[in-house]
This record gives sequence, structure tokens and C-alpha cells, in this order.
Amino acid sequence: MGARKRHQPRRGSLAYLPRGRAKSMEARIRAWPKIDSEEPRILAHCGFKAGCIQIVSIDDREKTPNAGKQLVTLGTVLVTPPILILGVRGYSKDHDGMHAEFDVYAEDIPKYITKEITLKNKEGALENAEKILRRIKEVFAIVAVSPRAAGLEQKKPYIFEALVSGGDVQKQFAHVKELLGKEIKIDQIFETGSSVDVAAITKGKGWQGVIQRWGVKKKQHKSRKTVREVGSLGPISPQSVMYTVPRAGQMGFHQRIEYDKRIMIIGNTDDEQIKINPDGGYKHFGLVKGDFIVLKGSVPGTYRRLIKLRSQIRNAPAKVNKPNILEIVV
Repeated sequence: MGARKRHQPRRGSLAYLPRGRAKSMEARIRAWPKIDSEEPRILAHCGFKAGCIQIVSIDDREKTPNAGKQLVTLGTVLVTPPILILGVRGYSKDHDGMHAEFDVYAEDIPKYITKEITLKNKEGALENAEKILRRIKEVFAIVAVSPRAAGLEQKKPYIFEALVSGGDVQKQFAHVKELLGKEIKIDQIFETGSSVDVAAITKGKGWQGVIQRWGVKKKQHKSRKTVREVGSLGPISPQSVMYTVPRAGQMGFHQRIEYDKRIMIIGNTDDEQIKINPDGGYKHFGLVKGDFIVLKGSVPGTYRRLIKLRSQIRNAPAKVNKPNILEIVV
């Protein structure tokens, strides 16, 4: 008999290892784009996944077979309540990495946030921060969003950092300092037609075998005792199983970032010209109220889950074109 053929996973599926459960329901953003602009701005916002619709639009991508033709695509609706600017944080950088040098918080912080976390300025925090700005490399805004503002039952707010880019450090610090304690809407950060990167925790699927988890091929029904297992775990010597061999384990509930999701619509439910809610609301979510956006394509995560939006880090175009939308099918 010839040597047994090893079953390898699908090409490219080893990019995400190990496939363990995410440690938090909130995804982390570790890389940020650099904006070539003199005016500083915050590079992130967030929303909560509500449901999916169909968008009928004119394909404005040049040099494609469908250019200028009618196109029907999937759209994901995200409820985007305003984010509250809680504070500003400065980081210095040396050979050991980034180090937080100062935190300056707003004076009047809402009660729903102070219940969860204590944010108090140290004496002279603002003056000390302005003195050491010369050694600060990056400025972050500390922002918070309340799920209650999106119509969800969760009381605990999400608090995270968003990079401020554009101009020099003094301008960035002054920009966030001016916004302390204020709310920022989605249309103040992103515009219709631009692309964003979405970070979220994917839908959990529990413990799955190698066929479902890695996409390996099933064996013949008479090959051995099992059909839904890999044919070989590796050679006899050395006596170890390599990490590249498909194994059963946790599938889903992983942190993922998807790139270049185009914003098709930025709107508010008070605008009667845009009907975004189906009759009875979205399944597992309900009625969308307030600010929302519609992203082209799918978004990782299940309904009601937090989705972080970051400015496009790859393939950023020189000019933003607004989409030509003909119809919305909810």
C-alpha cells in the first residue's frame, strides 16, 4: 500500500492561529493610519449591528465589467449613537515601546460612566500635560459610548481609545481638549462614500470538528473507522504534532478586522426621506432609532454586538466619491 495522503487545511486558513475564544466582547485596534492633513481629527467611531438590507445602486468603480451598470448589493445597518469624549491621553515612545505619560479627563462626566469607572484629574494634570507635550509622540482621545443610546438594555458603557491624527502634537492636544465632555456624531468623523475598517468579535459557533473548522476533505466511507477526521497527524518521527495539522476546537468568537467597508448611507431616522426600518423592526434587534450608517457588504459579529470603525488604513483613495443609490430594500 502507498503512503496515506495527509489532509491539509484550506489555503490561507493558517493566517489566524491560535483560534481561541476572544478575551473580551470588545475588539482591540492596534494599528492606526496616519492622516496627511494640517487639521487634526479623531480616527474612530463605533456602532451596534442591527441587521441587513439590499442596496440598489450604480456601480461607480472604474475599469470593472459592471462600471455604470445597476448593482444590487448587501448592506449592513449599524446604529451609531454619539460618542462622548471623556479625556485625552499622551504616549511617549522609546526602545521599549509606547508609554502613557498623562491622562486629562473632562470635568462633568455623566453618572452612567462614573458608576462603572472612576475618572478624576490629578492636581495640575492639565498644566503638567502641556509641559511635557514636546516628548509626546501620539495623542489619543478616550471615548465612551452607551448601548442604552442605541436602544439596547446593557447599562455598562464601552470605553476605548481613538487616535488623533493630523497636524502636530500641540494641535492634536488642543483639538481634544476643546472637545472634552462633548458628544461627537458619526458624520463629524466619516463621510458618505468613504471606506472604513471594522473591528469586531465574530459569531461564536462552539466546539467544531476539523471538517467544519478547517474545511478538510472527508475520507472515503470505507477508509477507516472514522470519516470526519484527518487521515494523518504527521510522521512517526519526530513524535510531535505540528501546529499546521488541522485539529478540532473552538470555532467563532474570535477577534477579526475587515478592511475597506464603504459607507453607503449616513442618516437619521428622523429624516422621512430614508426608510431604514422594516415593518416590526429588525429580527433580534428591533427598531433603529437615531443616527445610523449602512456599510456595503457584511460585518463580523452577531446582532447587537459592538462594531468599532477605524479610518481606512489600506488603499485610501485620493478622492471620495458619493455612491449613487437608486433604491433601498428593507
